Amino acid sequence: MNAVAVVALALLSAAGLLVLVRLVRGPRALDRIVAVEVLVSLVVAGSCVGIAVWGYTAFVPVLIVLALLGFIGSVAAARLVEEREDLR
Repeated sequence: MNAVAVVALALLSAAGLLVLVRLVRGPRALDRIVAVEVLVSLVVAGSCVGIAVWGYTAFVPVLIVLALLGFIGSVAAARLVEEREDLR
């Protein structure tokens, strides 16, 4: 494993820890929704680094589906929160 991959995975891990802190401490639902979306993005990015280093290209469709589900989930949650705000 080369130095660039190690640095990239270390930075992604540090970002993941910070996102987990925001997920636990987030005072509002929108903070938690954004934290989950960023966490999904970090997982996809870390998997991309792994694919680039080890060459397991069979996981690329799984990454595409995971990214799509993360996007659809965040849009659905944002719409739900927006509708709930309209009811207040």
